[in-house]
Amino acid sequence: MEHKILSPGAKALEVNLDNNRYGSFAEIGAGQEVVRCFFRVGGAAGTIAKSISAYDMKVSDDIYGKAPRYVCRERLEDMLDLEYKLNIERLSEQRGDTTAFFAFADTVSARNYHGTNECHGWLGVRFQTEPHAAPSEIIIHVRMLDNENSLQQEALGIIGVNLVYGAFHYYQSPDLLVKSLLDNLTTDRIEVDMVDMHGDAFLHVDNRVISLRLVQLGLSDAAMFSADGKVLQPSEHLRKKNVLVERGRFRPVTHVNIDMLNSARKQFDADNKALPEDTISIMEITMHNLQGENDSIDLEDFISRADVLEATGHTVLISDYPEYYRLATYLSRYTDRRIGLTMGAHSLAELFNDKYYSHLQGGILEGFGRLFKHNVKLYIYPYKDTQTNTLYKVDNLEVDAKQSYLYEYLKHGEHVQQLDEFTEAYLPIFSPDVLKMIMDKQQGWESMVPEVVAEKIKQQHLFGYDN
Repeated sequence: MEHKILSPGAKALEVNLDNNRYGSFAEIGAGQEVVRCFFRVGGAAGTIAKSISAYDMKVSDDIYGKAPRYVCRERLEDMLDLEYKLNIERLSEQRGDTTAFFAFADTVSARNYHGTNECHGWLGVRFQTEPHAAPSEIIIHVRMLDNENSLQQEALGIIGVNLVYGAFHYYQSPDLLVKSLLDNLTTDRIEVDMVDMHGDAFLHVDNRVISLRLVQLGLSDAAMFSADGKVLQPSEHLRKKNVLVERGRFRPVTHVNIDMLNSARKQFDADNKALPEDTISIMEITMHNLQGENDSIDLEDFISRADVLEATGHTVLISDYPEYYRLATYLSRYTDRRIGLTMGAHSLAELFNDKYYSHLQGGILEGFGRLFKHNVKLYIYPYKDTQTNTLYKVDNLEVDAKQSYLYEYLKHGEHVQQLDEFTEAYLPIFSPDVLKMIMDKQQGWESMVPEVVAEKIKQQHLFGYDN
C-alpha cells in the first residue's frame, strides 16, 4: 500500500466525504483541536454525529466517571467506552446497515500559562471496519514539545486527524499506519511513545513489533512493553518508582543475565531501603544491539528475544540510547527516585573509552557528569577471563590509564558498586556461545539458560532451534 502524504485538510475532507463513516469526537483539556479540523474543511455533517468538550473536572466526572488522573489511559478508555456505546444505541437502528461507526477521544495537558506542566496527551479511536463489524481500537500517547500553547494545539489537531485517517485507511497495514502518525509533523514538535492496537482488525498485530517500529521509524527514542507483551507508557509505569536496568542482547537470556539482575535488585533495594513494589526491574535492548548488517533488523530474531524475555517475567525497554548517560536522562524524565544500572565488569571498563564521548564538548567528563546527575548508581557483576582465570571486580579492574583518577573518584564516591552476591559457576556463560550451540544443534546449551527459557526456545523453535 502506497503512503501518500496528504495535508491535514485533505485527510479530514476525505473522511468527511466518506458516506460510510459516522461518529463522535470527545476532547478534554486542550480544546476541540481535532474536530475543528473536520469542521473547518466542510462536509462535517456527513461524518460527525456529535462533538463534546468537557473542561470542568466535575462535569467530566459526571459524564465519564472518576479516574485517578484526568490525563491518563483510564480516562481515555472511559471516554471511548461511553461515546462508542452511545453511537451504537442511538444510531444503529436508523443507519447501522450502511454505516461503520466510530468514536474519537483525547485527554490532553497542553502548555499552561506559566509553562510549568508536563505537556502530553492520550488519543484513541474505536471504530468498525464495516457496518455491524466488531469494534477495533488504536490508542496512542504523545509528548508535545512545542514551546507555545497555540503550536501544541495545532500539532494535536494534526496528529488527531492522522490517527483517524490512518485507522480508516491503513488498518490493514499497521507499519504504514504508525509511520503516517507524523505526517506534516516532526519529532521536534511531537513524540509518540506508545501505540496499542487491538480488536478484530488487529488480531494479526504483535504490539511488541509496533513498539519496535516506533523507535525504528524515529517517532520515539524508546518504547516499553510488559512481560506479557502489553505496551506500556513510561510516565505511568515508572512514576514514583525506583528503576533498575540491565542492558544486553539477550540472544538468548542466560543464567548470567538473570543472576546479574537478581543480585543487583537485592543490593539496590537494600541501598534504598525500598520495598519490592517500590522498584521496577527492566531489561533493555538498544537499537544498535538489534541491528544486523546494513542496519537492518531481523523481526524473527527480535520476536525470539522478546519471547524469552517474556518467559523470565521482566519488563522490556527498546531504546535508541547507545550511551548510558542518555538512558539515565530518559529515565529521570519519568521518575524522581533512584536509578540503578547493572553491567558486567568488562562493560564498565569499556564505559571509560574516550571514543564514546568525542561528540561532547566536555568529552568524557561531560558524559559522566550527565550520567551521575540523576541519582544513578552502577552495580557491577564480575567478569572472569577464561584464559588467565582472573576474576575482575571493581577493585582490580583496569581502565584506560588516562581515566584512572576519574575511576578512583567514582569508586570512592560510591557511584560504582561491586555486587556482593553472584554465582561464580555462571561466569563462563556467554550468550553468543549459547546461540551458536542452538543453531549448530549441539547438546548442553539447556544448562546455560533458565529452564523456562529452554522450554520456550524448544516449544516455539526460537533462534533457529530445530530438534
